[in-house]
Amino acid sequence: MRRDISGSSERPRLTVSKSLKYTTAQLIDDHAGRTLVYVSTQAMGEKKQTKTEAARELGKALADKARAQGVKAVVFDRNLYIYHGRVRAVAEGAREGGLEF
Repeated sequence: MRRDISGSSERPRLTVSKSLKYTTAQLIDDHAGRTLVYVSTQAMGEKKQTKTEAARELGKALADKARAQGVKAVVFDRNLYIYHGRVRAVAEGAREGGLEF
């Protein structure tokens, strides 16, 4: 699937990864080979919320940082995870934050 999805400077790739405890998301420019924005629930601090709620907040935080760098549209890469739960929450949070998929 990764060979079909590629990010550029105009539309970077939003990739999501998750562990048992944390969720991370980053915007990657594949042509330049660099990460534009990186956010993690681990860095956001411990709050009394579920992992899915934290993932939605993660998506909103990613969208805020992306808009600060002038990114408005992204290509979503779910990393072979099913579009469900935390992965879906990150995508919805990013859309709520103003990113266009």
